[in-house]
Amino acid sequence: MIKKLDEMFDALKSGKKKRLIAAFANDAHTIEAIHKAVKLGIIDATLVGDKKIIESVCEKESINPGFFTIFNEKNESNAIVKAVQLINSGKGDLIMKGMVSTDKYMRAILNKENGLMDHGAILTHISVVELKNYHKLLVIGDVAIIPQPELKEKIVIAKFLIKTAHSLGIKRPKLAVLAATEQILPKMQACVDATVLAKMSDRGQIKGGVIDGPFALDVIIDKESAEIKKIDSEVAGNADCILFPNIESGNVFYKFHTKLADGEVAAVVAGARVPAILSSRGDSVLTKLNSIALASLMSE
Repeated sequence: MIKKLDEMFDALKSGKKKRLIAAFANDAHTIEAIHKAVKLGIIDATLVGDKKIIESVCEKESINPGFFTIFNEKNESNAIVKAVQLINSGKGDLIMKGMVSTDKYMRAILNKENGLMDHGAILTHISVVELKNYHKLLVIGDVAIIPQPELKEKIVIAKFLIKTAHSLGIKRPKLAVLAATEQILPKMQACVDATVLAKMSDRGQIKGGVIDGPFALDVIIDKESAEIKKIDSEVAGNADCILFPNIESGNVFYKFHTKLADGEVAAVVAGARVPAILSSRGDSVLTKLNSIALASLMSE
């Protein structure tokens, strides 16, 4: 079981290298992260973007551009379309956002005619967070794409959280469904949905792990809090995954740990034909490198 983000790289070295396609990869952070992943032997990389800018960045960062296959495309929108085309033609296993706006990147993935979506598929954002005060990694979602997930979308999120945990070597992940209370209150939709998800897990309708909730955050991550509140659950205090009731709660949790608690993270958009790396243009090289590794594990 992978307990630290940097353990992902050792796990990947024994497997087949993945082929990454980077859309409009004109920025130093993206190129440096991809270069590190190539040197670690976990990917082969194709950069789609302005070749002169890419070569200039490589020269400035002392990177040999020969590490990459480069498709020259100076236009941002055309570069994204080209990246998606390469994936659809079977030349890539992962797609990554470079120096391009999120809306244009997502629009190309979601395009009904030429995008990366199968009929009925739902995209969701899955993050893996390494916290200094928790004994293992936490797989969380959704913090960036689905604003107010309904039950059918929470089912999809739950399945991807469990699948991601499996990618990290967790055989039977424990998934906690977050709410403001452990009580089952009919007027609180988060509590109702959590109860349904837990019962679906009990009856084998959601497979691969164990789901319980509703739980407040202290019960999810702190065994003592669960014991004080007399909650008897194998998930309470020992969760591998957290499913958030809405994007606000998920996004606050994510940014609190990355900006105030010095936590490290990897993040991938799941639901398309291949894992899609959606790092912010301002994310660190390490965050982007971790996200490449997570996407590679998820594409197994």
